Amino acid sequence: MNLLFVAIGSMLGGVSRYWLTGIIQKNVPTLFPLGIFTVNIIGCFIIGLLTGLSAHSNLLTQNHRLFLIIGFCGSFTTFSSFSADNLKLLTAKAYLLFSLNIGLSVILGLLATWLGYYLIQTLFK
Repeated sequence: MNLLFVAIGSMLGGVSRYWLTGIIQKNVPTLFPLGIFTVNIIGCFIIGLLTGLSAHSNLLTQNHRLFLIIGFCGSFTTFSSFSADNLKLLTAKAYLLFSLNIGLSVILGLLATWLGYYLIQTLFK
């Protein structure tokens, strides 16, 4: 049953990301990825609200958390999950782990993306 809550939330989050990103990019023509940038910031705000509610009240059940935080927000933008994880490290005063997570995620993520792109470009020359 847990997987069903995550799956439905993921479907709605992914569709919402696609819809909102498309609307923004269509109506604000720019090279800057304004659509996904906006989605990332909105997702971070939503996951902040939801994790705050979850931590300080009994308003969100486990099923709500699975559907909204893991499913919807996780699919709407993985950046929101990344931000929430880093906030946990900051509030735990784990500054080294916080710095490592951000630095390594950005650097290794970009490197892995470049490597995948490079491999495909090399194979299809």
